[in-house]
Amino acid sequence: MPAYLLLLAALLIRPGILPHPGWLQFSAIGGALLYFGAKRGNHLWEMLLPVSAMAAVDYYLTVYVYAYHFVWQSYLVSWAWYVAAIVLGRILLARKVSVLRVVSAVVLGPTSFFLASNYGVWAESHQASGMYAPTFGGLLTCFAAGLPFYERDLLSTGIVLALAFGIPATVRHFQENRELASHQTL
Repeated sequence: MPAYLLLLAALLIRPGILPHPGWLQFSAIGGALLYFGAKRGNHLWEMLLPVSAMAAVDYYLTVYVYAYHFVWQSYLVSWAWYVAAIVLGRILLARKVSVLRVVSAVVLGPTSFFLASNYGVWAESHQASGMYAPTFGGLLTCFAAGLPFYERDLLSTGIVLALAFGIPATVRHFQENRELASHQTL
């Protein structure tokens, strides 16, 4: 249940869904998908719900908030990454959670999204009106333009996963210490 609640919260705080001040471009999407993979992503059908919800939010934001024409092909990289993030969470965090595994997820999740999404933007911009030249220099320019978003994604994912895994671990630690102390006083 917590995986679904975190996913819902991540969807609702996306800019344009519920009014909020933007929180410095905070995004809980990556962390929520990694956590969902760790806790729920056992079967393909379980991945369909979060990916479908994210796709629906992408459509809503594109058409109704940003007033752009929706071209589903432009979202294939993002949707594929949503699945990959769930799988990454499953691989890294489902069986064993450690600080090293959480930190690995925090780095690998946003880094893979940064590389895939910016490459996709660069590859898609090869039309006459494209923002980036179809050269290696154009690709580097595209990556450079994405760096501020990458930084915020790393920070956001780190906060989400630290809270999602850290709070339960801290509660368990205090409960175990309290039980140990109560047995020692008996």
